[in-house]
Amino acid sequence: MAFIDSTVVNVAVSALQANFHASIFDVQWVVESYGIFLSALILVGGAAGDLFGRRRIFLTGVGVFALASLACGLASSIRQLNLARCVQGVGAALLVPGSLALISASFDEKSRAKAIGTWSGFTAITSAFGPVLGGWLVQHASWRWAFLLNLPLAAAVAAISLRHVPESRSSQGGKIDWLGAAFATLGFAGIVTGFLESSRLGWSHPLVLAGLLGGLALLGVFLAAEARAPSPMVPLGLFRSRSFSGANILTFLLYATLGIFFFLFPMALIQEGGYTPTAAGSAMLPMVLIIFLLSRWAGGLVQRYGGRVPLVVGPCVVASGFLLLVATIGGSSYWRAYFGGSLVLGLGMAITVAPLTTVVMGSVDKQHAGAASGINNAVARIAGVLAVAVLGSLMVRAFDSHLERGLTEMKLPPEVIEELRSKEGQFHQMEPPQGLDAGTDSGIRLVISNSFLSGFRIVLLCCAALAAGSGLVAALLIAGPAESRR
Repeated sequence: MAFIDSTVVNVAVSALQANFHASIFDVQWVVESYGIFLSALILVGGAAGDLFGRRRIFLTGVGVFALASLACGLASSIRQLNLARCVQGVGAALLVPGSLALISASFDEKSRAKAIGTWSGFTAITSAFGPVLGGWLVQHASWRWAFLLNLPLAAAVAAISLRHVPESRSSQGGKIDWLGAAFATLGFAGIVTGFLESSRLGWSHPLVLAGLLGGLALLGVFLAAEARAPSPMVPLGLFRSRSFSGANILTFLLYATLGIFFFLFPMALIQEGGYTPTAAGSAMLPMVLIIFLLSRWAGGLVQRYGGRVPLVVGPCVVASGFLLLVATIGGSSYWRAYFGGSLVLGLGMAITVAPLTTVVMGSVDKQHAGAASGINNAVARIAGVLAVAVLGSLMVRAFDSHLERGLTEMKLPPEVIEELRSKEGQFHQMEPPQGLDAGTDSGIRLVISNSFLSGFRIVLLCCAALAAGSGLVAALLIAGPAESRR
């Protein structure tokens, strides 16, 4: 449920815009409202399971997620959908960490690795086929069924859990860091609000300034509170390990590129390439399947070369994939425009993912392994949320700038330009005014298409830079095979 809902919205963006007559800013919030609460509260969900019972919190998360999914499916406005997505993010924050914790608690040390491997395999399969299923539902039924599908799944999960999953909890006590969770949630929400609304309102608008400055201040308070909390949500002492800090910086930079890419990629295929939602979801399969097929091989790279080498090489291959896409997007077919870049991206991520997990878990003491894994998971999700806000705003600005130049060069009547400017928030779904001659109409459509591709190329170049930067971080901070852990 959680993996499908984290990807299906990307395939459903065009359907949501058409159904609600929504702007790109509104649709960005559909993604961000879910991501903010999931990212900020995922560590709280894990701690709540340890304290109150892992099965109990897991089932609570399933119930909250199911009710929120029903609200998403019945939403009559974009605002209702965004509110329901916030609640859905809270439910996901309770059930996502609980699933792995239940597996870890239910198997002994000898069989645990195989159980976790099975769990990882199913998450990879869901990541691969979730967008395809979501795209099929959007195309052949309605975007609403992508959310309503969760109701029978939740009922099955609850029945299986109550019958077959034993209750467990931590033997060590502890408290939930509610204060830290509140500061983290409000801080991230403020920053995301500032970046998203800057494209519409401008940097000097009070809401934008309040969001950015208030968000940064709250995150500063969050760090100060964590340093003094008896049971902190984020144990800051873990970051004394240079490899742990480096691995999380690498995670942030690299997963930021994936967050914005998977947001814009289906949009480019559906709107610029004329793909169906099902085909757009299927277009992601090569990348995900390569990660799935090569992950076991990549896990052995750490034993042969240490963590540094694959974590330098992998992100550099990812950067090459983004550069290849910059050169080929806008081509005449999927195979020419996107397939090669997707393969290179998949290869780079396959080289990176398993060694990154190994470095994260190996850079701290065993008693902190759960916290280290949770922090790294949260960092990856936060990166995606911020990337959609920051690079999404950059995409909108690049689109508007290129559109202005193109319309000016066409020397259109002032009233036509004014009407097109009033629709800039509709992004790539802009339509020329009615009543124009065929040549002018096709010219405006070409300018809109080129503006989208120009903005997408700029974002892809930023992604390439971030991926290369993550490789540089690995070269500087990740310990080599002959170095002791620091």
